[in-house]
Amino acid sequence: MLLTPCRYSLGVVLAATLLASPAGAESITEALASAYWNNPTINSQRAETRAVDENVPIAKAGNRPQVSAYGEIDGTHTGGYARSGRVGADFSRNTSDLAVGVQVQQNLFNGFQTRNSVSGATANVYASRFALESTVQSVLLDAAEAYMDVLRDEALLRLRRQNIDFLDEQLRASQDRFDVGENTRTDVAQTRAELSLAQSNLSLAEANLVASKAIYRQVVGHEAKNLQLTFPFRNKLPSSLQQALSLSLDRHPSIIAAQYSMDAAAYDAKRIEGELLPTVSVTGNLQKEIGVGRPDNTETAQIMGRVSIPIYQGGSVSARVRQAKELLGQRRIEVDVAREQVRAATVAAWGTLEATNASILAATAQVAASDIALQGVIEEQRVGQRTQLDVLDARSTLLDANVNRVVSQRDRIVAAFSLLAAVGRLNADGLNLPVERYHAEAHYEAVKDKWFGLRTPDGR
Repeated sequence: MLLTPCRYSLGVVLAATLLASPAGAESITEALASAYWNNPTINSQRAETRAVDENVPIAKAGNRPQVSAYGEIDGTHTGGYARSGRVGADFSRNTSDLAVGVQVQQNLFNGFQTRNSVSGATANVYASRFALESTVQSVLLDAAEAYMDVLRDEALLRLRRQNIDFLDEQLRASQDRFDVGENTRTDVAQTRAELSLAQSNLSLAEANLVASKAIYRQVVGHEAKNLQLTFPFRNKLPSSLQQALSLSLDRHPSIIAAQYSMDAAAYDAKRIEGELLPTVSVTGNLQKEIGVGRPDNTETAQIMGRVSIPIYQGGSVSARVRQAKELLGQRRIEVDVAREQVRAATVAAWGTLEATNASILAATAQVAASDIALQGVIEEQRVGQRTQLDVLDARSTLLDANVNRVVSQRDRIVAAFSLLAAVGRLNADGLNLPVERYHAEAHYEAVKDKWFGLRTPDGR
């Protein structure tokens, strides 16, 4: 009978092969905390979220005045011939005019385009935040996998080295027996061949460990040293598949992000429709004209209201409205896609979690039985009832059982983290990681109502 995820025994999961925990070891909690702040993928997504925040003040600018100052200079040269009676003379004249002024333009009504732009930008802000949460979950899952891969490959490397030691001893013993005529050259050759294969597998295990450590550094942000196998998040796991599905469909960030993206698409369609409505604006202009070298000096103040009613724009606005509605339909479908993806991931993680529990129990029993069988075969070989090949086969069976147990232990922990990700709990708050939280809303609050300023809230 399979144990439920909340009740499985870590005494089973933390088998002797992976229990080495040297002093100063880094727990998986510490590794996740490091990835939370140091991973470049997360930091890149945070920067993108901050950039999306700026779309809100950009949209709000549609209701704010546009102010500009200007200066104009005009030079005129006049020349000709003037005649008075019988006397005529050439003449020329140069004049210059300078004008400076300020113009203010204020939108009063633009078919609700600004209002819908602000609402759409706000929806995109929330979509970006939940996309950031989804990215954090994906990266923390990658960090957990990298952590477990290093532990798995270290354990497999130890097993391969132990196997080399065993086969070296068997080769020496087989050679000694051959030298005194107790066995044949075949026994020595079989042992030597098995040792060569073991050495090849050892090289592969070393290469796999190097690769796993490289991925660990990439995801977590530092070298993997003195890792220890712990899983302090048992109480975070759902107690049943039904509870897991309910949590995942209700709070998974990718689903919520897709819903906000759908809302943003709806507001965008309304904004484009607003281009077909009348617009009302008012423009004020204050200008001072100065005659250079002349006493002329004129001041002008002007205010003008404008109402514009669109009649026909070549069909472009209508096409864009239809396009926006199709995109809205796509966003609705993407919400359903996200739900189905989350549902599938939840069921898969739950199934793997239960299956690996049974695999660990079976592999542990197989290890114990294979060890007893190997010792028996060795004793029987000493009295001539077993061959060297029987010893090698029994050792290979024990090694395979240990490998299966190590792999199942790794898969068990990774499946638990996958389930936490599926139900939306694989984050700093859900795991209560010992790390300062990143608050995306702080940047949004700092910029959403800014009227001016080139510096970012962090001083750049």
